[in-house]
Amino acid sequence: MPVFTPLPEPPASAGLPTSASPAASSREAFASLGTDSPHSSKAQSGQGNQVDDLTGLIGSQRPQGPQGLQSGQSAHDSQGGSASQGGFSYDSGHDSDPDLDLDHGLARLDPLTVRPRMSSRVLCVAFALVFAAFAAGVWWLGVHTMSGQNYDDAVYTGLRGSIADWFGPLTTMFTNSSLVIGLSVAIIVVAVAVTALRRRWWLLGQMAVVGLLFWAVHYLKDVLPRPFIVNTASSKLNSAPSGHTLLAAAAGVLLLIAVGRAWRALAALLASVYAVLVGLSVIVGQWHRPTDVIMAILLIGAVTLLVLAFTRASGMDAPGKRASSPSIQIVASVMITAGVLGCLYAGYIIWQLAPGLPLSEQWTHSGAIASAIVLIAAASALVFGLVLAMRQLTASPLSKLGLVGAPPEPPIALQQKAK
Repeated sequence: MPVFTPLPEPPASAGLPTSASPAASSREAFASLGTDSPHSSKAQSGQGNQVDDLTGLIGSQRPQGPQGLQSGQSAHDSQGGSASQGGFSYDSGHDSDPDLDLDHGLARLDPLTVRPRMSSRVLCVAFALVFAAFAAGVWWLGVHTMSGQNYDDAVYTGLRGSIADWFGPLTTMFTNSSLVIGLSVAIIVVAVAVTALRRRWWLLGQMAVVGLLFWAVHYLKDVLPRPFIVNTASSKLNSAPSGHTLLAAAAGVLLLIAVGRAWRALAALLASVYAVLVGLSVIVGQWHRPTDVIMAILLIGAVTLLVLAFTRASGMDAPGKRASSPSIQIVASVMITAGVLGCLYAGYIIWQLAPGLPLSEQWTHSGAIASAIVLIAAASALVFGLVLAMRQLTASPLSKLGLVGAPPEPPIALQQKAK
């Protein structure tokens, strides 16, 4: 049974040429049926048949004649087949997907409406590889060198007594494993609910991938070796990366990428602080070494940025709501700068301690503890600051950098300007 039925030949009084092809006759006949189309209110006097600015943009919204033949399409034969318009093919017997047609149409007008800039995706992959390399380097130095094992042991045994009295309750509170797990799961549930309410289905899939990668990274502690180099107070078994820190950091990044533009900066700050508190707590509770915590934060940053490289469609902000965000620009810049400077300062302290670390000299302990606190806070600030910036770049591409500039104008506005 044919899907597209040709319109009947119009009467001679309608002024339509009878020698035209069936497709041309159908299009002109449709143009004369003013009350059958949402686009028929266009004035046609003296200008010929005008087509609506968005006609042909969305396949499922093309105006239809009384027999179901869409404007701009042609009926091939009475036995069915396919009709095409603008390079898109519509198979008979299959309903077109409005969302898919909308994506295709918008991409034809402006690719940034359905996918980030290629430069943003390349940056996500590049920074993900950098974070993964840093995580591997931190693990190697802390596990495969004598100085690294002594450094970890000094912080592992001395951090509890070095925490200030006013700061102690914040770290001891998160030595409760059930509290860390429960709070992190609650944050993840909130992130998923926000994503579903915003109808960001592609983003929901990205969050699921982040969760799967987090779960896979968690099992590294079961496969990574830990050679015995020196006799330390901590366990001789491998404990890198820290599972509790992984969970806290993963909950933070999921909330960050789930919320809208207005809340991203605040979410990044809170998530960074939460990851630092949990990271310090697992050392105070003598569950993990500092290299375990730093490695966990860097790995979560790596997997999140890798997933953000595949952002598109409903994983992005709606085109009409895109705008530059001063809060994101300021907070991301401050966090990234503080993270880089903090890492350099901590590295300088460790370099000063290098002569005494192989022998685990007592004078190195205070410097090791201070540098570990700075390094954990700096790594968290750097990771969440960069994730904040790259989330804005991929979700709301505006200018060449994606952080500043006016949002893309609707196609109809561009057509009016051209006139």
